[in-house]
Amino acid sequence: MRLDELESWLTESLEDFKLSHAETLALREILPQLKADETSFIRNKAFALAREPIKQGGDVAIAVLGWLDKIMKTMDTARNAQVVIVNSAHFSPGDDCRRKLLDLCVSARQSLDISVFTISDDRLCDAICSAHQHGVAVRILTDNDKSLDLGSDVEHMAAQGIPVRMDNTEHHMHHKFAIIDRHMLVNGSFNWTRSASDKNHENILVTNEPALVAAYQMEFESLWENFSA
Repeated sequence: MRLDELESWLTESLEDFKLSHAETLALREILPQLKADETSFIRNKAFALAREPIKQGGDVAIAVLGWLDKIMKTMDTARNAQVVIVNSAHFSPGDDCRRKLLDLCVSARQSLDISVFTISDDRLCDAICSAHQHGVAVRILTDNDKSLDLGSDVEHMAAQGIPVRMDNTEHHMHHKFAIIDRHMLVNGSFNWTRSASDKNHENILVTNEPALVAAYQMEFESLWENFSA
């Protein structure tokens, strides 16, 4: 919303000297979409609009103070509910990347969407299967060429009942990312293989930044629809 639209919304809300339930819900929906300066504008403008009516005293002042109090409490609640961004970087060779991936698989409670070129590390396979057995909705996107490699765990996971879809074209599904519970993303150069941990120079980045998680979730859903089961 533009600043003039925000000001108009506040002005109309103040006309009856109360913040209705519908207006409270509308404000809750608006706030997460605003930039920091727009949020500050609402706070400052609310105080500015309330200043003159409060000077009248009496019932009007009490009502306007109640309106202002509700505005501030709604804003504080929305601010406290905002996601705390968590980022971490991990590197191999060594066990750092694999250990983080294992932790993420174990942490999954609702869904685990994996889009990885090749999966052949039995420890990661076991963690994925365990999540599936505990009721987590696991989906795997991978490449048909790598699924036939010696040591690939893809057929084993499919046999456990985990939905698997592959890129069967002449090209490759070369992604290496996963989304945990639709709010945590892991992405990087790291294939889910033993050699990636033990020998290769690889990396993963883990983040819950909403825009990034949403972008990768959209990519996953698009590929899931396009690839055959």
